[in-house]
Amino acid sequence: MSSVFKRGGRKAKGAYLASYVGADGKWLTRSTRTVDRDAAQRIANKWEADAALRRGGVIDQKLEQLGQQAKRTLEEHLDDYEAKLQAAGRSADYVTRTRVFILDIGTAAGFEAVGDISADKVNHYAAELLKKRAARSVAARLTAIKGFTRWLAMEGKLPSDPLASVRKPSAKNDRRMVRRMLLSDEWQWLRPITLGDNAERQGMRAGERVLLYALAIQTGLRASELRSLSRGSLFLDDPQPYVTCKAGSTKNRQDARQYIKPELADELRRHVATKAPGAPVFAMPRREDVAAMLRADLAAARREWLETVKHDPEEYQRREKSDFLLAVNHEKEVLDFHSLRHTCGAWLAKSGAHPKTIQTIMRHSVITLTMDPYGHLFPGQEAETVAGLPDMLPPLRAFQATGTDDEAAGHEAARAVNAQCAEGRKRLRRAKGGELAPNTADEDRDKRASPNPLPVPTLGEHWQEAAKPDISGRGGDRTRTEITLHGILSPERLPIPPLGQEHDSTSCCRCLMPQCG
Repeated sequence: MSSVFKRGGRKAKGAYLASYVGADGKWLTRSTRTVDRDAAQRIANKWEADAALRRGGVIDQKLEQLGQQAKRTLEEHLDDYEAKLQAAGRSADYVTRTRVFILDIGTAAGFEAVGDISADKVNHYAAELLKKRAARSVAARLTAIKGFTRWLAMEGKLPSDPLASVRKPSAKNDRRMVRRMLLSDEWQWLRPITLGDNAERQGMRAGERVLLYALAIQTGLRASELRSLSRGSLFLDDPQPYVTCKAGSTKNRQDARQYIKPELADELRRHVATKAPGAPVFAMPRREDVAAMLRADLAAARREWLETVKHDPEEYQRREKSDFLLAVNHEKEVLDFHSLRHTCGAWLAKSGAHPKTIQTIMRHSVITLTMDPYGHLFPGQEAETVAGLPDMLPPLRAFQATGTDDEAAGHEAARAVNAQCAEGRKRLRRAKGGELAPNTADEDRDKRASPNPLPVPTLGEHWQEAAKPDISGRGGDRTRTEITLHGILSPERLPIPPLGQEHDSTSCCRCLMPQCG
């Protein structure tokens, strides 16, 4: 029987405590959170009755625990989820961004406890957000909350994943922002004009900015990966210089080794000569300011490009209408800092590099990530590949000949086939060390196995009569499959005469020689 009491007696302050036998048969003591003795006793009696039902199996304790977990707030579970992401080695930026995305969706959809999460409300949220944001941005938020609910189900905090049916929008089919590459001619203007400007942008000197842009193009490293580079990440004295990026800073969580050209290595060597081994290579600005820095340099280069022809109104007007060095071209394609990574892949493709090599340099997980954006840039390989196919049409035309000249060509092709087959039999005889005799049993078996092969066009009129089917009796060979030109035979059944057999009037029809008439 349960009992209620206060430590220090009835006059003591505080709520009553309840003592009762739990589901495991042991005595438990819990606070009833009330100072009313009668109410505390009713609560204690209920707890004891529920414990008795659990012991008897009437109440499923697992389902009850799931119900309790579902009543916990979103933020309480997010604390545990953050710990899981940190233990998995996720970066601090990723963990923070994931938490913000989940809370944003929870606030917009009205989720207070994890039990409130539903696919319908998340789908409505995504549909509304797609009206204002790009599909890729919406997909990133859905990825965050779908990972969260999947973890809740795996950990037994929810009976199943409530967002398993939610589908992310396709960033490929609905792209609000399409990046363009930096043209090689644009780089020829951007580099010298930026160096000659001597203006400091976002805390970076002109020479340092040019090195940053060049390294991004040659390696395809992202802004966050470039930011993580220290002097110890540069291996500039090797015969083939390279830079390394630790797994903790890369998107795929794998160490990266990116090779660079010797000229860039020399410039970097001079740049880091006075830096400590652990010092960052670049004093990069904040994440949102990196693109603004590049666009300011592009604008300065475009102004200089236009200024050089200011005395030629016609040329000036033509240049002013062009997309050259524009951050956003007339097709709404954007050139931001991440476009320098896109430039790396595009320049490699235009140089004729093998797609698998580009995939390795760009560190794409699958080849489709390489071929989708850069496949159209490979120079003229389709025509060269088709031109390299074996020459197949002349033999086909020979066997489809119908006229006098074509008939002669057909006979010539037949003789060429016989000559090749005869040579093959000679090699086979030398390999086996003896003569080869025709296997009449195999020929009879082949005739029975394929009594009605599909006929093909004949070589001339004098073959037409021989091509007519023999319908004199059921035991006959209705399509005369022993004559190759009157039936389609497999290579195994080609009617090649035994080696050394003379081409007389009785055997020429079997070897396709034209003298049979």
